[in-house]
Amino acid sequence: MEQLAKQVEGLSVSDSAEKYPNCYPATNPFDLYRAHLANILGEVTGVDTKIIYPSIQWTQLEKGDFVLATPALRLKGKKFDELAKEWAEKFPESDPLFQKPVASGYFLSFFVRTEPLVKSVVPTILARGADFGSNTFLGLRDPKDPSQGKKRIIVEFSSPNIAKPFHAGHLRSTIIGGFLANLYEAAGWEVMRMNYLGDWGKQYGLLALAFEKYGDEEALAKDPINHLFQLYVRINNDMSAEKEEITKKKDAGEDVMELEANSLDEQARRYFKKMTDRDEAALAQWKRFRDLSIVRYKKTYARLNIKFDEYSGESQVTEDAMDKMGKLMEEKGICKEDNGAMLVDFPALVPGKEGKRLEKPLVRKKDGTALYLTRDISELLGRHEKYKFDKMIYVVAVQQDLHLRQLFKIIELLGFKDIADKCQHINFGMVKGMSTRKGTVKFLDDILRDVGDKMHEVMKKNETKYQQVEDPEQTADTLGISSVMVQDMAGKRINDYTFNMEAMTSFEGDTGPYLQYAHARVSSIRRKANLTDEELAGADFSLLSEAHAVNIVRLLSQWPDTVQNTLRTQEPCTVLSYLFKMTHVLSSSYDHLQVVGSERELMKARMALYESARTVLGNGMRLLGLNPVNRM
Repeated sequence: MEQLAKQVEGLSVSDSAEKYPNCYPATNPFDLYRAHLANILGEVTGVDTKIIYPSIQWTQLEKGDFVLATPALRLKGKKFDELAKEWAEKFPESDPLFQKPVASGYFLSFFVRTEPLVKSVVPTILARGADFGSNTFLGLRDPKDPSQGKKRIIVEFSSPNIAKPFHAGHLRSTIIGGFLANLYEAAGWEVMRMNYLGDWGKQYGLLALAFEKYGDEEALAKDPINHLFQLYVRINNDMSAEKEEITKKKDAGEDVMELEANSLDEQARRYFKKMTDRDEAALAQWKRFRDLSIVRYKKTYARLNIKFDEYSGESQVTEDAMDKMGKLMEEKGICKEDNGAMLVDFPALVPGKEGKRLEKPLVRKKDGTALYLTRDISELLGRHEKYKFDKMIYVVAVQQDLHLRQLFKIIELLGFKDIADKCQHINFGMVKGMSTRKGTVKFLDDILRDVGDKMHEVMKKNETKYQQVEDPEQTADTLGISSVMVQDMAGKRINDYTFNMEAMTSFEGDTGPYLQYAHARVSSIRRKANLTDEELAGADFSLLSEAHAVNIVRLLSQWPDTVQNTLRTQEPCTVLSYLFKMTHVLSSSYDHLQVVGSERELMKARMALYESARTVLGNGMRLLGLNPVNRM
């Protein structure tokens, strides 16, 4: 970047970073280009460069490398299309980094000169490697003073219910949450990954009764999640049959008071009461179920490249904390009594449509039981006190939109608007038609096993390639996981999608297996070329002058901007769209940019280009949570 800056009189990496906010040429080559372009346009237009710099946008390759919409410069009096033409004419002919811009309507399109770009971008990617695209300055409290430390974010995601199926909603939350945690980490934030388990409530009383009645220590140790689920289903069937029996007897005029008093439902309620009263034996059994389930979950999450810093849960919120919160809400007039229960009358508290939309949620039942909302209020404020977070993201399905809007509004009404403003709900649509081959119970392990098996079948169809794969089962597992994750991330988060095993495991189209194939193919070129890192770093990059080579470099240049843009969109499809565009550009280049068999210096330059592309593909895949394969 320093060498690139030297080509322009008065341009420097450090001065540009100092002059323009969010300008980091050391990590993003295009920031130096933007800074230089803002400097020129400042002279051409007479507009303050601080207005120009953020208005320079990157664009699709066929339209240029940068684009400027003239209305963004806020000039009055002249027609914007006339300004675009006038500025294009005034732009210096002999600028070392840019060709003369093209005016189209009120847009100005800018194409960079290819040789300086190639000579600066390829060595930057080779030098930065796995860090290319990351910008850790963004997560600093003060980018100009790193000693102030990093900003802290909590990402709460996955959050399954113990002893219940790990359903499609949990799968989406796991994939999207894992990606967001990676994204903020790449931006330099201190990230805490939190799993808020559904691990408390009367159902655990019921589960304890089921274990007493039907439990098997060996089965529990071997597969706690499935065993507890089977017990839960069995005891619920017992409870349904018992309720039916009681109803029949009641209808026949028999006295059922004793039956009701000793029913499974009542026993479960009494057992859970023992848990809330901190009975040692009851809590020890509950803790064992929880701990064994977490051990099993950890193994499954590891297959998805996901780890958690904390396994929290509903159980961590004490009855005392919820009682205090209930009293505080009453004192502040936020909740009121209604037929013995307590509710928040938002239409009376919040004016206009917003209040009506927030409805009248219950926070405590007639029997004094606190509801989810009260628990979540206590948990949110407790987290802020404990972790002093700068931002907290809840990755939860769209069905919880109202619940989370209510939660954030109550936090605000309690007088903690600053905390409410730090919280964000990242929502997502539903997965339709997801079931395993063996039925509709959807544990994450079942889903991954099924897709891995299917992927293995697909791989076996090409016998020659199959023989070359070192560990076909492990590769099939990785490809299967990629299939599930890429299908999930391919569209906007809010969109529903249909779980389609045939489509997701195909090597045709923009799928997980195709993305992995693209990475494996470019990896194989490096193996065949048999060149060292030193040889690539010392290559003559001016030899990369063909249109296909230049287009690859132009696209590679956009990767840091893509990552930064993803921080704004918080959409995994922003990254995925870029990666598929990269695979298509690469695929169309192989016949034109032969590596093995080319003249030695040309071979080194082209291999350096493909190694840069492999680096960016791998960086993007890891950001999404995928594990790039080198052979398949």
